[in-house]
Amino acid sequence: MNSISNRWAKPIALLAVLGLVTSCSLPRSGPSKNQIFAGSVQNEGDSFVVAVNDRVTRATAVVPALGFSDSFKSASQLTSDTIRPGDVLGLTIWENVDDGLLSGEVSNSTPLEEVQVDSDGFIFVPYAGRVRASGSTPNQLRQEITAKLEEQTPDPQVEVRRLAGDGATVSVTGSVGAQGVFPIERPTRTLSAMLAQAGGIVIEPEIAQVTVIRGRQKGKIWYQDLFQHPELDVALRGGDRILVEEDDRTFTALGATQSQARVPFETQDLSALEAIAQIGGLISSASDPTGVFVLRNEPAEIAGQVLGRNDLQGAQRMVYVLNLTEPNGLFLARDFVIRDEDTLYVTEAPYAQWTKAISLIAGGLTPFANVKTLTN
Repeated sequence: MNSISNRWAKPIALLAVLGLVTSCSLPRSGPSKNQIFAGSVQNEGDSFVVAVNDRVTRATAVVPALGFSDSFKSASQLTSDTIRPGDVLGLTIWENVDDGLLSGEVSNSTPLEEVQVDSDGFIFVPYAGRVRASGSTPNQLRQEITAKLEEQTPDPQVEVRRLAGDGATVSVTGSVGAQGVFPIERPTRTLSAMLAQAGGIVIEPEIAQVTVIRGRQKGKIWYQDLFQHPELDVALRGGDRILVEEDDRTFTALGATQSQARVPFETQDLSALEAIAQIGGLISSASDPTGVFVLRNEPAEIAGQVLGRNDLQGAQRMVYVLNLTEPNGLFLARDFVIRDEDTLYVTEAPYAQWTKAISLIAGGLTPFANVKTLTN
């Protein structure tokens, strides 16, 4: 009897010590699954804990709404013949007399080089006065100047031409090959053409966003949508400012994952499954695939749809639970959309604390060391 007692004395003592150590606060990456559930509204906590299903994925599938307003999309392309403020024109006037108003005895033609259209859209022509040029074509301006000069010189002939240095320009900044100010010319009247003129984008197309600022109006689109939706390739206007920048959305990864960090989005639409893959996956020896949580402050209208309530006011703390071990768990994780500032948290498996306790006591022994080995 004594031999049996002695044989089991050490294992029992060891198990007691393990239980004591396990009950203590061993290091962990965050709260356990049970602790998160204990903090739910159902348990008088301050957050709603919701298991993800097909209905939840549909209600929460919200992505940033980017696009241009109708005023951007309906603007017609500027033609190369339309004169605008800031344009530089060249004029030549012929007179059908030897000694005309402008011409001399040597030549009956008078060149007026580099006549700039002022900010109000006018130019000055001797003996014709201040003539409105903006909004007219060179031919229309020619006819107007001719009509004004006919009253003072017989049968005048006028030529109007556009010189280099077009007044309608746009600025292109950000992640492009060559930032600068570019004129709106025949090949560069649209957004995509102007971006090409600026050397194209120098960041990944999947996360590139293009902003166009026109006066007090602003529109933003995904770069790839320029080619998938031709109506977004809007016509440009003088003074437009174009900014190309990288998507600044991020999510935070914590817990039993290969990487714990603030992670930028790598695609326009990021699912929970893609987010897990982006951080290197779960730690197979420590993670609990039944306890994958997504934490966010959800707008009241979306939270109401998820919870089936209409009495919520303001943003609600929501904790979405994904169980990757369920038959359709991976499908749900694939369909659940991650949003900006979400927190992806993976709990540790229950045996992780036991493993830590054994490692703490047994030193270099593996977590799978059996009791007999430890007692020896």
